[in-house]
Amino acid sequence: MTVKTIANFLFELGMLKRQKHSGFALAGVRNLDSLADHTVRAIFIGYILAELEGADSNKVAVMLLIHDLPECRVGDHHKIAARYLKTDHAERRAFLDQLKCLPKSIQSKWLKLYDEKHKRTTKEGIIAQDADWLETALSAREFMALGQGYKGLQIWIDNVRKALETEPARQLLDEIERQQPHDWWKGLKKMTY
Repeated sequence: MTVKTIANFLFELGMLKRQKHSGFALAGVRNLDSLADHTVRAIFIGYILAELEGADSNKVAVMLLIHDLPECRVGDHHKIAARYLKTDHAERRAFLDQLKCLPKSIQSKWLKLYDEKHKRTTKEGIIAQDADWLETALSAREFMALGQGYKGLQIWIDNVRKALETEPARQLLDEIERQQPHDWWKGLKKMTY
């Protein structure tokens, strides 16, 4: 590990902005979110869920910060493509190679956190995975509300509902389905004259 390898890693992170979250393309969504878009909101969701669950919110946030790093190298594969590929294996191999660019102290911490989330072996790993799925449900709800024929996205929300393991995540999903994505700004808009 050198300063050069760290710089290379930082440039590689730019792929998170350029790689698209591909699953919604199956439903015809044209303007797909980037992996960076997905990751940032998942971090906030995870932090909040961890606080609600009395878990280590910083640990959950870091799990979510790194969870899609391998997709810089292997891309984001929707569930149909993943049926034919060993994505978990490929992503972990890519992550191990990416870690070689970083100081040893970061390597061991991040690998432990990456594995906890993907295997859901700790409370924080479960919460991080719930946050990852919940962000996907939020995106599906937003695309559906656009009214551009994206009605087929309900299956994403239904699958997330089946997968969620924490009660706060289930409650949030219920509320996400009740609300319209634009409800948050109602009452905030004021005329300026």
